[in-house]
Amino acid sequence: MKPQYWFRWLTMQGILRLTMRRYARSGDPFALLLGGAERPADPFALIDRLRAEGRVARTPLARFTADHELGRIILRDNRFGKVPPGNAANWIARLSATTARRFPLPANPIEPPSMLVLDPPEHTRMRRPVTSAFTPRAIARLRERVEGVTAELLDTLPADGSIDLVTAYAAQVPSAIITDILGFAQRDRTMFLEWGDRIAPLLDLGLDWRRFRLGFAAQDRMDAYLDAHLDRLRREPGEDILSSLVTAGDLDDRELKATAGLLMAAGFETTVNLIGNCVVRLLRNPDQLARLRAEPDLWPNAIEESLRLDAPVQSTARLALEPLELGGHRLPANRLVLVHLAGANRDPAVFPDPHRFDVARENAKDHLSFSSGVHVCLGASLARMEAVHAVRALFERFPDLCLTGEPTRRDTYTLHGFERLPVRLGRPAETPVS
Repeated sequence: MKPQYWFRWLTMQGILRLTMRRYARSGDPFALLLGGAERPADPFALIDRLRAEGRVARTPLARFTADHELGRIILRDNRFGKVPPGNAANWIARLSATTARRFPLPANPIEPPSMLVLDPPEHTRMRRPVTSAFTPRAIARLRERVEGVTAELLDTLPADGSIDLVTAYAAQVPSAIITDILGFAQRDRTMFLEWGDRIAPLLDLGLDWRRFRLGFAAQDRMDAYLDAHLDRLRREPGEDILSSLVTAGDLDDRELKATAGLLMAAGFETTVNLIGNCVVRLLRNPDQLARLRAEPDLWPNAIEESLRLDAPVQSTARLALEPLELGGHRLPANRLVLVHLAGANRDPAVFPDPHRFDVARENAKDHLSFSSGVHVCLGASLARMEAVHAVRALFERFPDLCLTGEPTRRDTYTLHGFERLPVRLGRPAETPVS
């Protein structure tokens, strides 16, 4: 690992990690919610403690809200943004910006020019060229490919065998599709999955040095891969979205690589977590699975309910770009507000009996799991389509599917899903899935 990365870890993660651990030891619910080893398996008791303090909770590190209405306002209001206004940033942000200029990291999803951390107009400039890959018409064209990939995977699963469903199935469907969209070779999928496992924790706050180091070692390898891939596309462009971006020439190489990395993460991580989370919910709620078998038209709503109850991305943050009032609280400029998407999805003012899994819930689609406003997830429609078909086809092909052990959660805060999901498939249905 390049020695200058240590300075980047210190300013991006290390100082915050030490601060969070100090507050976690004193029992602060916000620090416990974000903290690594101290973080509980079920965060909703902490979220309810913070919710009880009011629609906006004051914490030593940031403002916090799990209020659905306020969350939607923050995500859509242009008085909130990702970028600190001018020189108003606090000393940690100034130190981080200084070390970023002196010790640049490879293009990645968590730093500019990634659109994930940009405000308009730069965000608009970066996002507009890739929207064509995720229009309803484009997603409809991908449906046949999703159905084909799913059928091929189901055919290769061992009859009446035991498998890790994440590795053998849930990860394979979205990785195949995003590989197509970006024009990568399908033979490279395994390599992308390995890189993704190490890069995903970089979205967390207060990351330890080891995981930061492993994440950016993988990012270095991906950066080199993308350099070679972009050169190849310049010589022989294809029909994929990266080829169109290279041909247009509106983005420089660093911007192209940041966009490719973000699309890989967004196109894969959300969906693999969604598929795994939904499968576990249905296996643990057999009455709801029985209802889907009796009323298959409810499958799309079941995916929305899974998104609501188990948001694949748990939270996001915004800065107040000017002094303003929020939920009766005055916020000064540059105040950080963490919007807990998963908490907002269980706001009892919006979702009656919010902790209950109900595949027929009438307003399930009102969740904030794909964010909202200018940063709404580009691949939301694709993730929904992939998950509906992948989960339904799995249960129809293997009606006796069951858990053989306790699923293992990913050790991340931001991304919420399973690292390992041991199941026994059972005897396959006699009639193939159409």
